[in-house]
Amino acid sequence: MFPLGSVLFPHAPLALRIFEPRYLTMLGRLLDEEDPQFGVVLIERGPEAGGGDQRSSLGTMARLAQVQVGKDDIFVLAVGDQRVRVDTWLDDDPHPVAEVTPLEALTWDDALSPLRTEAESIVRRVLGKADVVGLAPYDPNIELSEDPVESAWQLAAIAPLGELDRFTLLQATTLGGLLRQVIDMTLDIEPVLGGGDGTSGPFSGM
Repeated sequence: MFPLGSVLFPHAPLALRIFEPRYLTMLGRLLDEEDPQFGVVLIERGPEAGGGDQRSSLGTMARLAQVQVGKDDIFVLAVGDQRVRVDTWLDDDPHPVAEVTPLEALTWDDALSPLRTEAESIVRRVLGKADVVGLAPYDPNIELSEDPVESAWQLAAIAPLGELDRFTLLQATTLGGLLRQVIDMTLDIEPVLGGGDGTSGPFSGM
């Protein structure tokens, strides 16, 4: 398990710089696996490095995609897979270890297509405004998957939201509910970012 200060969504990328000995050990073990995966959960309280953190009980499996060895650390690219519920945290070995239960994947209904289109339009618009003030986590024109389930999760991932909102999205029980929450939360943050022309918002005049 890899507790982080950020939420990982299914079908979203995860870039990591690994330097702690315990996670270097974990990576070495993963590379011996045929299908290397590790769980990512949000740290609710405490630092990412050094241990002693309080962790959420819901997370996402990450499938290892690429490893690049640096001078003093290792860079890893992974992709979010299925969500999991943490049943029990075990003793560190030396990295965090847990027993988890996979959650059922959310299912698509073609009736959700207009809602997904609306969510994408709103997220891209608000990302554009966030980009003006230097707060966009992703390029507003980033490509999304053509698969509707994957793209719904990717919209949750690229929306310019705080980690607590993102964790709420991770707990969605239906795709329709996920898309509606993405829309509502993104619209809630839009006024904070101003008009998107650089003339209003909390950073104007600075």
